[in-house]
Amino acid sequence: MSDISFVRTEMLPEQAPPASSVGVIGWVRVNLFSSTLNSALTIAAIALIYFVLATFIPWAWSPTWNATSLHNCREILAELGREGDFSGACWGVIQDRWVQLFMGFYPPEHYWRPIAAFILLGVALLPILYSDKVPAKMMWFTGLYPFLMPLLLWGGSIWTPIMVLAGFVLAYVVYKSLTERVSELIGLIAAVVAAVVWWLFATTALADALTGIIPIGLEPVDSRKFGGMMLSLTIGVVSIGFSLPIGIVLALGRQSDLLIVKALCVGFIEFIRGVPLITLLFVASTLLNIFMPPGTNFDIIMRVIIMATLFASAYMAEVIRGGLAALPKGQYEGADSLGLNYWQAQRLIIMPQALKISIPGIVSTFIGLFKDTTLVSVIGLLDPLGLSNAIRADSDWNGVVWELYGFIALMFFVFCFSMSRYSMYLERKLQTGHR
Repeated sequence: MSDISFVRTEMLPEQAPPASSVGVIGWVRVNLFSSTLNSALTIAAIALIYFVLATFIPWAWSPTWNATSLHNCREILAELGREGDFSGACWGVIQDRWVQLFMGFYPPEHYWRPIAAFILLGVALLPILYSDKVPAKMMWFTGLYPFLMPLLLWGGSIWTPIMVLAGFVLAYVVYKSLTERVSELIGLIAAVVAAVVWWLFATTALADALTGIIPIGLEPVDSRKFGGMMLSLTIGVVSIGFSLPIGIVLALGRQSDLLIVKALCVGFIEFIRGVPLITLLFVASTLLNIFMPPGTNFDIIMRVIIMATLFASAYMAEVIRGGLAALPKGQYEGADSLGLNYWQAQRLIIMPQALKISIPGIVSTFIGLFKDTTLVSVIGLLDPLGLSNAIRADSDWNGVVWELYGFIALMFFVFCFSMSRYSMYLERKLQTGHR
């Protein structure tokens, strides 16, 4: 019997993949028509999208930008042969009131102040969001911005934010001096006490004295004149900025071995998470002044910011606690083997990894908090939704609904979508997750 076995001595040349598995056709086949069920769902989704767009686009494509009232909009549409309640959008209300939707009742002669404040906010965020692409020296401006923002928005004497900043400088000096001589914990406690005493008893008196000698500042603007997107951004940005560090402290306190610290943190987190935000806003609006000394005039926006910050910090603490729990025990043991104390281990090893793991949850909390700023309309503050009710109360625009709500939704979508995209960019940059 003859041997007919054969062993190939050279590789076959590479061939191009089938045209149906690459390019647009391949993507469509894999993602939209990979099975009978997916094909049916794809066809149903395309039909639904077509039905929605066939109704929305003719309605939105409306030449009414220069209309002066709802009646004028209907006249313009009637001339084009388009009659009916949904024959076309009345975009004249946006043309007429877009400044109010952004600025509220802020004095027009001072519009440059909120515009400058939010432009500088972007500059201050650059060292935080893109630390590898901007000079490290810009962190100095980032640290000073929280004292510059209230001066621009609310006005008043320049000496007040300077005295508040002096309290942080005093706390830093106390912390450094006692840490080197006694211990880090004692230094931290003494620094907090020194700063609080300075702010309560020295800030106002020194600021008033310096104002009498050198009156430098901006014209004050009452909080009731704040409104629109500027109000939502102010509350959202400040609450987001403070909720993250407070949430980190609460998360660490909840895992502490000190019974009293752990009990306080657990009690605060569980209480705040069990109460609706709208209840806390009512407390800030009506009840908080009852517990203040007689004659105290506590700014309404500051009260709302405090409650929103506390509310978000409780949820932030749970998100960060999840990141801490996800770290393997070996990370803690590695920190101990290097001889690091608790705070050094948290700052250098534990917390950076926990924050990377928690990025999606942190950004989701930020987005939720920013959207929840619309709840301030129930306590009389005119955010974009509150202003929409005031605009529709005008006889010229009584009956306009979808255009206003659509424009407000678009504004919130731009900010929330930007935060979500940055979250995805940061995850890719830090390589969060498993490969």
